[in-house]
Amino acid sequence: RAVFEGPPVHPHRVFSGIQPTGVPHLGNFLGALESWVALQNQYPTVLYSIVDLHSITQPQDPDQLRSNILDLAASLLACGIDPEKAILFQQSQVSEHAELAWILGCMTSMPRLRHLPQWKMKSGQKNEGSVGLFTYPVLQAADILLYQSTHVPVGEDQVQHLELAQDLARIFNNHYGDLFPEPPFSFILTGSTRKVKSLRDPSAKMSKSDPQTMATITITDSPEDIALKIRRAVTDFTSEVTFDPETRPGVSNLVMIHAAMAAISVEDALSQARGLDTGAYKKLVSDAVIQRLTPIRQEIGKLRSDRAYLEGLLAQGRKKARELAAPVLAEVRHRVGFS
Repeated sequence: RAVFEGPPVHPHRVFSGIQPTGVPHLGNFLGALESWVALQNQYPTVLYSIVDLHSITQPQDPDQLRSNILDLAASLLACGIDPEKAILFQQSQVSEHAELAWILGCMTSMPRLRHLPQWKMKSGQKNEGSVGLFTYPVLQAADILLYQSTHVPVGEDQVQHLELAQDLARIFNNHYGDLFPEPPFSFILTGSTRKVKSLRDPSAKMSKSDPQTMATITITDSPEDIALKIRRAVTDFTSEVTFDPETRPGVSNLVMIHAAMAAISVEDALSQARGLDTGAYKKLVSDAVIQRLTPIRQEIGKLRSDRAYLEGLLAQGRKKARELAAPVLAEVRHRVGFS
């Protein structure tokens, strides 16, 4: 057995995961994926995982899940994830994730998990849900610690889960000797200024699971669908375009989308809107969204038609991820007493 040299000397290693719930929507694109593309150019080692183990905490149709994984892989590539710069892989194909999650789960108390937002939100008032849903944050911790990650892009709603991962790194190190970086990884908050709201209910965030089809723009929507959804977006009775998320959430959501998709400031978006009523402004917003998403939609179509290419790419990613994960898990196993 090779002698382990202690915590990693690499200064920067980024890990993040995304669930395979199909093609991403505009909120995913602006909230996470744009920052993912930027991060792969800023850090030497970047891992992006399609976290299919996490996705089965809710019931999944097997054929649909298989399709969603490839849809998401194609979407990530089309949005600009470069497999030469980032390791893109399917979580379930790297079995070390599940094994480390079990070991960390044995070091985690039930009261700690019971108070985390994922469980409280998804198990409902009666506290009913699967064991997988309950221990979801432990698997998240394993995902991060397995690669001795130093930086984790995360939305604000996941910060408490990642604090659990930081605590588990300390608990393991205190019990078995230093293995994971101390202090544990840093958060990189994503999308904090770009929370895309539902087009039908601007008090809620845009969501794939929204029953109203007009509420959500996916990155593969046709130009006609995008124009229709934005035309029907809920605004208010004032025709002037202003940016005030508190009192005018609907119009402000459109201004934010316009600014983000056209890569301009909110101030510039408002100056372009000067003299337009909200109806005319919606055309401007549609044009910006269509212009940005059309090449992405076309690239997804091209990639999705070559299943073998996508599967080969994920297989390469699995190989690279396992090269990093296997030595860490081997050391964990030794320290715990399995070998």
